[in-house]
This record gives sequence, C-alpha cells and structure tokens, in this order.
Amino acid sequence: MNIGATYTAETLVKKENTAIALGSGNLEVFATPAMIALMENAAMNTVAPFLNESETTVGILMNTTHIAASAIGKRITAQAKLTAIEGKKLTFHIVAYDGEKCIGEGVHERFIVNKEKFMSKL
Repeated sequence: MNIGATYTAETLVKKENTAIALGSGNLEVFATPAMIALMENAAMNTVAPFLNESETTVGILMNTTHIAASAIGKRITAQAKLTAIEGKKLTFHIVAYDGEKCIGEGVHERFIVNKEKFMSKL
C-alpha cells in the first residue's frame, strides 16, 4: 500500500439515488448521501488489493462539500487518492465529478480492521 494510490468509482444518476428518493431533499438530483457512498466506495477500493482476506476497511470520518447538482442520466465519478497512512488509519482526498464539472470534494478516513473481530463486537 503506497501513498498516492488511486481508484475511480462511477455511477449514473437514477431516480433511486436522487435526493427525493433518499429523503435528503425534495428534488430529483444526485443526492449528497449517494455522492458520499460513491466516495467511500472509491476509497475502499483504493486499498482493497493490499489487504489480506481477513481484513477490510471501515469509514470513520467524512468531511466533504457537495457544491453542484447533477441531473438524472449524468455519469458521476469519484476519485480517491491515498494521502496518509498512520498505522491502521488511512486518509484519502476524494473528488467527485459530473463529467468535467467538480461537484464535491473532501477528506475521508478509514481504519483497517479484522472482519471477524469487528463483527463480533456488534
């Protein structure tokens, strides 16, 4: 696992991931919770190839902006870049785009955990 590793996740804006469908607003535009989920997916997949089968990462912090709306049918991408590794804590810079237009960006932190141990605490 190296600083600078990246991964890009993508989705299409559909009725199911709009603000009105997710309850985060009352318009048919890409929902902020959907953008954040896409950002987390990009971060998770950035480091997944470097973990063993008993490990995964869990999100612990998301500090983001959502600065532009996206209509149904638009393709959204989120690119995560690993910027810091502090033991089991990983920090990412993530930017989301609607085509060439930046729609949001932020800092996301994840922790590497043992899957079985994590689930046993629930």
